[in-house]
Amino acid sequence: MAYISGTLLFLIGICLSLAWHEAGHMLAARAFGMKVRRFFVGRGPTVFSFRRGETEYGLKALPIGGFCDIAGLTSLDELTPDEQPRAMWRYPTWKRTTVMLAGPVMHVILAGAILYAMALTVGLPNLRPVTEPVVASTSCVGAVCPAAEAGLREGDRIESVGGTPTPRWADVLTTVRAADGPTALVVRRGGETLTLTVDIAQGRMGASPQPPPAYVEGGLPETVAFTGDLLKSSISQLAAFPERIPAVIKAIGGEREADTPISMVGASRLGGEAVERGLWATFVLLLVSLNLFLAVFNLLPLLPLDGGHIAVVWFERVRDFVRRLRGRPAGGPVDFTRLFPATMVLIVIGGAVMALTITADIVNPIRLQ
Repeated sequence: MAYISGTLLFLIGICLSLAWHEAGHMLAARAFGMKVRRFFVGRGPTVFSFRRGETEYGLKALPIGGFCDIAGLTSLDELTPDEQPRAMWRYPTWKRTTVMLAGPVMHVILAGAILYAMALTVGLPNLRPVTEPVVASTSCVGAVCPAAEAGLREGDRIESVGGTPTPRWADVLTTVRAADGPTALVVRRGGETLTLTVDIAQGRMGASPQPPPAYVEGGLPETVAFTGDLLKSSISQLAAFPERIPAVIKAIGGEREADTPISMVGASRLGGEAVERGLWATFVLLLVSLNLFLAVFNLLPLLPLDGGHIAVVWFERVRDFVRRLRGRPAGGPVDFTRLFPATMVLIVIGGAVMALTITADIVNPIRLQ
């Protein structure tokens, strides 16, 4: 039951994230005076709706994202006489670009807000774990433990070995392996600095380190840095996506590799597993990662994505600049009917890839380790 509840909760989280994306478009469009006809959460049949001002708001039956209907998004949009002056394609380039960027930016804002809350409470995942030179225990396979005999205790921080500074546990290992016989260890114990003499035998002294923390508390700087790391990871994943498609096909009938792409179905299943195991931090991080991936994905310069619309806007801008240099008037909005064949090809390819990943996530899902 916890698994099913977690899966449904993750699906709702995806739906609200996509609706939040559309809210970004709506808020930016309204701020510039564009007409927003409709803003709905979900898809399919209408559950309910109401009108506030010139915009109709509502909820659809299927929890699949949402949509924001801005008058004049493209030149193909049919406009009423009162909408003609406020058609989006009539607005300056920077305003149209801002409206299209607002959706992906909302994903980053949402992810950043969640991560900031985590940083102040449970902490952020430690992406760069460094094992500090702090002793967790002293033990040896044999009867004699040089570290214990020298008086090394749990919690001692080893500052140097044989005069060599040891800022990390890896440095401790390197210096100990190179030493033999009585060796001076400078350790910090509480507020004291002590010098112990350890009789190192065969490059060993019999001490183990405290493992690095899985989560690290922080504030705004740590949140910004962590968000940046996740964004870089999303870009890398997206860049590697085409070459991972054969692995998705292979996963349908064979072994599934851990780094193969997953669909919303696969992500929701992982969310369900996280809730089932009580790993709420993992659940939240999955949702955060998904939002950042959606932000990057939507900026691809391909229609019907936001990045595709931005590419068209700036094509118009560059084209009109060249026309002005030649003493010719602006060329007007791009004819989207000429882009329709390429857009349909991309939609078909995207649909096929989505079908493959969904199939793989159903028959051979990736599971939490």
